[in-house]
Amino acid sequence: MCLIKVKKYLSTVPYIGSAFKMKPMVSVVRMAGVIADSSQMKKAGISYQKFSKLLDKAFDVPDLKALALVINSPGGAPVQCALISSQIRKLSEEKEVPVYAFVEDVAASGGYWLACSGDKIFAQKSSIVGSIGVISASFGLDEFIKKYGISRRVYTSGKDKSFLDSFLPEKPNDILRLKKLQAGIHEDFKNWVKDRRGDVLKGSDKDLMEGAFWTGADALDKGLIDDIGDVSGVMKEMFGEDTKFIEFAPDKKWLPSFLPFGAARSSLHGDVIIDALDAIETRGFWARYGL
Repeated sequence: MCLIKVKKYLSTVPYIGSAFKMKPMVSVVRMAGVIADSSQMKKAGISYQKFSKLLDKAFDVPDLKALALVINSPGGAPVQCALISSQIRKLSEEKEVPVYAFVEDVAASGGYWLACSGDKIFAQKSSIVGSIGVISASFGLDEFIKKYGISRRVYTSGKDKSFLDSFLPEKPNDILRLKKLQAGIHEDFKNWVKDRRGDVLKGSDKDLMEGAFWTGADALDKGLIDDIGDVSGVMKEMFGEDTKFIEFAPDKKWLPSFLPFGAARSSLHGDVIIDALDAIETRGFWARYGL
């Protein structure tokens, strides 16, 4: 008989049971940073590959009372959000363990997608919550290469292979196609939010799901979150002051299997370039919300 089962049995024995009483166990999974496929991340961030096994372990704690999902993310890749959220819901149902999401600074766009995987969502009054929409951004470099006399040669088989090429002028058909793709992803996002929070939302799609974001206090009024609170306070109020928190976090030394732009991991110069580009892109995500 395993130690957990022995303690559980002894806790029922008269007179000595109180000495062996099991403390309520809550797994805490912290997700911080921009959400992206693992191949696009060098350091901090959120991806399915990075958190999949971690979530399995977090739900596998014996006699688990709940899983607390602590989120601090300005958003990112919708597919990664869907994969992670789907796994959380699947494990929650299989293990019959409730999930509570806690927003720190921000759960916007993809960050809010992740938060909706919780059975309840909590935030701070000044947290940033919402931004239910889809955004695509890039740079137009066609005038730049023309200015410096750079000739770019691209050969394709298939008329759409050079879709949204940054080194070519924008094509109206490319923009229409992109907007169609965005509309489909946006619809998936809205349906997910409605599926998870439809009964408590206070407002129309136009009011809540066109990319706007709010403070935690305003998000509460709109039904985007359930209450104001932090992970320690809420969990102890639910399960008792003796609640034991078990933290689960990705290995800080974690690296993707390969780096973007063909950079060699052993190349110091390549690492500096990747770090700089990553910092600029990451800074842009957070800056949208004044952070």
